[in-house]
Amino acid sequence: MQYLSTRGGNDPIGFSDAVMMGQARDGGLLVPKRIPDAGDHIDSWSVLGYQGLAVEIMRPFVDLSSEELRQIVQRSYAMFAVPEVAPLRHVGPVSILELFHGPTLAFKDLALQFLGNLFSHLLAARGGELNVLTATSGDTGSAAIQGIRGRDHLSVFVMHPRGRISKSQELQMTSVLDSNVHNIAIEGTFDDCQGIMKTIFGDLAFRDRYSLGSANSINWARVLAQIVYYAYSALRVVKETGAPGVRVTVPTGNFGNIFAGYVCARMGLPIRRLILATNENDILSRFFNTGEYRRSEVAKTISPAMDIQVASNFERYLYYHVGGNGERVRDLMLQFAEEHVFRLDPDMIRHERIVAGSGNTEDTLETIRRYHADHGYLLDPHTAVGVHVAEQHLSEEEPMVCLATAHPAKFGQAIRDAVGEDLARHPLLESLEDRETRVDVLPASVDAVRDYISSRLVAA
Repeated sequence: MQYLSTRGGNDPIGFSDAVMMGQARDGGLLVPKRIPDAGDHIDSWSVLGYQGLAVEIMRPFVDLSSEELRQIVQRSYAMFAVPEVAPLRHVGPVSILELFHGPTLAFKDLALQFLGNLFSHLLAARGGELNVLTATSGDTGSAAIQGIRGRDHLSVFVMHPRGRISKSQELQMTSVLDSNVHNIAIEGTFDDCQGIMKTIFGDLAFRDRYSLGSANSINWARVLAQIVYYAYSALRVVKETGAPGVRVTVPTGNFGNIFAGYVCARMGLPIRRLILATNENDILSRFFNTGEYRRSEVAKTISPAMDIQVASNFERYLYYHVGGNGERVRDLMLQFAEEHVFRLDPDMIRHERIVAGSGNTEDTLETIRRYHADHGYLLDPHTAVGVHVAEQHLSEEEPMVCLATAHPAKFGQAIRDAVGEDLARHPLLESLEDRETRVDVLPASVDAVRDYISSRLVAA
């Protein structure tokens, strides 16, 4: 499989080069030259376990041998708390796909455990070092750290928006004291963190000098690993119910998670509809309902991983929406950078598989409260946004799967506000409360972060 830039300025490259590159050198994102058709494999794949299905889904996209891929997959999911990796729970009118049984209790583990093992494999084969720069709205950072900490020839620099993530999310990052882990609290929003990261990656001389790579979902390997759980849940529900296909609701902010579902559907797996759910930061739901992609101020909410106004993976969707026209994508993204808005024909968008809705803080708390009272199930505030929107798109013919993106214990205050009790607890998080922490506070400045990286790597 060859990979191209969404902006058309990169020569085609192989999978391993795409993983190490992260972001395309022309500022775009890397996408596969073609999306393989898996429609003929539905029956045989429906009986596979999670790891076996992961190997089959990933095989056409990679330049690894089958045995290399199998070993990386097995190592990546060996630390998960349940043998199913991503179990389905039938709760009221929906099926909840629990994606929080990895080492940091969030869906990012399913991709970042894989990516950490993949980085190590490629560095062992190629030699050299990789310094990973990533931005997080809460869960990516801790998952990236757990995937990279203590690994030879790898280091990670994680930027998070100071005061805009939960205390548990912060402790999961800052309590890791390994010498190859660097935590940075940025005085700003996640969009500031992400903008700094993209600007630094655009400085090709700096990027090459310090061997920078990415663990954010701008790295195609992240998306690839996430395709698997869409296929896994869809195949299981179809097998159990005999339905022709499923609907999947995805709480999203950066569009990486739902884009993996979009690719999965285009591969021919039985996903009939993707339901995009946003909180008050509703740039994506507004786009899919009106055709206008307009940036506004970031609102701070109880679902902080979705507090985003510039969705980096949206560019990959645009690439496929405009028929692979890299020049058109480049022009749209430049227009957005300059004017903070662009518009597309809403009638064309409505022909896609994606529909969208949003839920505010009141909706989120009410949904948590109701599902706990009626079904004895505790939703985290991100999953609750998804469930709230999912209930507006239920179908008798197509069962609804809702992605549960984090364990509720990571958002204890939101749970207390919703149900009036301190029910969201987990021993892993409780063990962090008295640990030593390490974090450096920096302004929302490209120069400050660039100087920080160079000083740490020179010192090393």
